[in-house]
Amino acid sequence: MTTDDLKDFLDEKAELYNSKSFIENDPIQIPHRFSLKQDIEISGFLAATISWGNRKAIIKDAEKMLHFMEGEPFAFVKNFEENDLKTLDNKSIHRTFSGEDFAEFLRNLQRLYTSHESLEDLFLLQDGEQNFYHSLVRFRQAFLGENIHRSHKHVSSTYKNSSAKRLMMFLRWMVRRDNKGVDFGIWQRINPANLSIPLDVHTGNISRKLNIIQRKQNDWKTVEEMDLVLRKLNPQDPAVYDFALFGLGVSGDFK
Repeated sequence: MTTDDLKDFLDEKAELYNSKSFIENDPIQIPHRFSLKQDIEISGFLAATISWGNRKAIIKDAEKMLHFMEGEPFAFVKNFEENDLKTLDNKSIHRTFSGEDFAEFLRNLQRLYTSHESLEDLFLLQDGEQNFYHSLVRFRQAFLGENIHRSHKHVSSTYKNSSAKRLMMFLRWMVRRDNKGVDFGIWQRINPANLSIPLDVHTGNISRKLNIIQRKQNDWKTVEEMDLVLRKLNPQDPAVYDFALFGLGVSGDFK
């Protein structure tokens, strides 16, 4: 397959899957229930954090968190007191993400929103940076703070060569801007050209079949290998191809 053929193929599949029908069966439906920027950020970040495994289970378990926050994520984060978190003790949220982890995430979010209007502040790239390798670690450090808590394992570190799939997915939701109605594009200070694909089993397997990547691991080095190809195909919006690669992987339409 030539470069032009690959671009035509991926553009066609991205167009197919990047539509409002995508929302119904994807965790992105959780932040789509809100209109306030901070509600979208908080619910999106929490939904992305537990986005591994079966998508129906992810959505169901994200709804547990919304219910606990009384359907108003930002208002709850701003105003909760420590006693409000006691019922989360020994509670299960999603697989290894426990009620204790959820409580710590809420504490961290409350601390961050006391000094930041938006979580976007914590993901901004610095001069010369072309991807989120350093940015995600800066966010991780700011979010986790100095307290060593078991929940740190749910925020990936690119310095440990993680693909940071869930954080990259959250960034795609917040940053990408088009007229399709799936991604929000509410973060205006981050250029979509710097986004990378959220690399998981589906996007990795399809990318190998298409010879986009050669590495067998789904790690940060592979993310950068993928960038070399996808940013040539669409320099302004390389992450649009997440729809094509993920959609093909989930649907089983590409053998």
